[in-house]
Amino acid sequence: VLLAAAVCTKAGKAIVSRQFVEMTRTRIEGLLAAFPKLMNTGKQHTFVETESVRYVYQPMEKLYMVLITTKNSNILEDLETLRLFSRVIPEYCRALEENEISEHCFDLIFAFDEIVALGYRENVNLAQIRTFTEMDSHEEKVFRAVRETQEREAKAEMRRKAKELQQARRDAERHGKKAPGFGGFGSSAVSGGTTAAMITETIIETEKPKVAPAPARPSGPSKALKLGAKGKEVDNFVDKLKSEGENIMTSVGKRSTEAAKVLSPPVNMESVHMKIEEKISLTCGRDGGLQNMELHGMIMLHISDEKFARIRLHVENEDKRGVQLQTHPNVDKKLFTTESQIGLKNPEKSFPINSDVGVLKWRLQTTEESFIPLTINCWPSESGNSCDVNIEYELQEESLELNDVVITIPLPSGVGAPVIGEIDGEYRHDSRRNLLEWCLPVIDAKNKSGSLEFSIAGQPNDFFPVQVSFVSKKNYCNIQVTKVTQVDGNSPVRFSTETTFLVGKYEIL
Repeated sequence: VLLAAAVCTKAGKAIVSRQFVEMTRTRIEGLLAAFPKLMNTGKQHTFVETESVRYVYQPMEKLYMVLITTKNSNILEDLETLRLFSRVIPEYCRALEENEISEHCFDLIFAFDEIVALGYRENVNLAQIRTFTEMDSHEEKVFRAVRETQEREAKAEMRRKAKELQQARRDAERHGKKAPGFGGFGSSAVSGGTTAAMITETIIETEKPKVAPAPARPSGPSKALKLGAKGKEVDNFVDKLKSEGENIMTSVGKRSTEAAKVLSPPVNMESVHMKIEEKISLTCGRDGGLQNMELHGMIMLHISDEKFARIRLHVENEDKRGVQLQTHPNVDKKLFTTESQIGLKNPEKSFPINSDVGVLKWRLQTTEESFIPLTINCWPSESGNSCDVNIEYELQEESLELNDVVITIPLPSGVGAPVIGEIDGEYRHDSRRNLLEWCLPVIDAKNKSGSLEFSIAGQPNDFFPVQVSFVSKKNYCNIQVTKVTQVDGNSPVRFSTETTFLVGKYEIL
């Protein structure tokens, strides 16, 4: 019977110990403390016996992997079990050091439990241990799929009810009853994965009490970088659906959460505030060549003071890549084409207050290689049983400043940690997901190129696809709002702007 498995120092101090039978802490610490004194360095075998137990051990740099067994256990099986224990530890720890073992102690204990149950060896290998400890659940996947389906159905029901209310409003106007509220202007909903503009009319229900206008929003990080916004009517529909028992969940993309951490909001948010957001989706070949690059951008307008509701935005477009622009249906298209100004078709109407509205969006789709903002060249070459990988980046668009850049390289499974040669920046090795993450805080004109070299057992195909993620406070297409003026009198209005450039997908296949 296998009594315990432990990782200890050469002085006999236990770092991680897992007992498979009932043992007190004092007894296991006493057994491990006695272990170094029993070893005879002059002999070449790796086991020691006392009157009651047998120690089977393997040195690992400054540490020992020790199995404590009964004296009548099969030592050949114990040695095989010991080898499996020793192979498990590098799967979770980058270095065989005391602090690294302590940091991943629970991961190691879970893996130890997969190898031995109630003192007896289980018939498992390293790949099976990795699969079991990941705890991938088919039931959880089914639950998530059902929840997403319910969410889609709830959104479809929400849109249907919005159309019914719009139709009721039109019928009321047709019969001579005036329905209050701002008509015809839309709101935009932007989720983490895709950018979609949903145009709906603002409905104010007469039977509900009038809500006082909200004050100017504080410049906290959670509010200032809210990438998607729903109009008042959508909030009302969501409340109704919740009261009817529907499960509504608002999803915010992972990258937008990271953007909120990295990109600080404007210090002073004016009564007229604009969000300029761009999202890029790019796929390249490993041997060069841009397979597809698609970029979507949008200007969102937020007005928090009624006296600035009748304004015009002066847009400066210096893009020379052939970007396609599209204005909102209620925006005067002729005014935008001739004078690059965004204003309503009816100058007497006002923009909605205290809600984000999309006024201009653009799209760029190309296969021109010179348009790639950040090029990645990954060059794996076989060297005996291992593979030497050289990967480098170069910023082609020098006007950009990319923050929180993470270049993710997949690694083959079951071969341990990579050996890092030269590196610009830092790296993280995720042994659970078999990924190497190359992390660079900033890439700009002063730091436009860098490289990483590492070696690991594997084939060249194991290191693809390479994925890139980043955020930026400068947009790719040079489209900016330079001035805001009142419709009456053409007097200038103070405004604030925040710009976000995000990654939807960025892959080198």
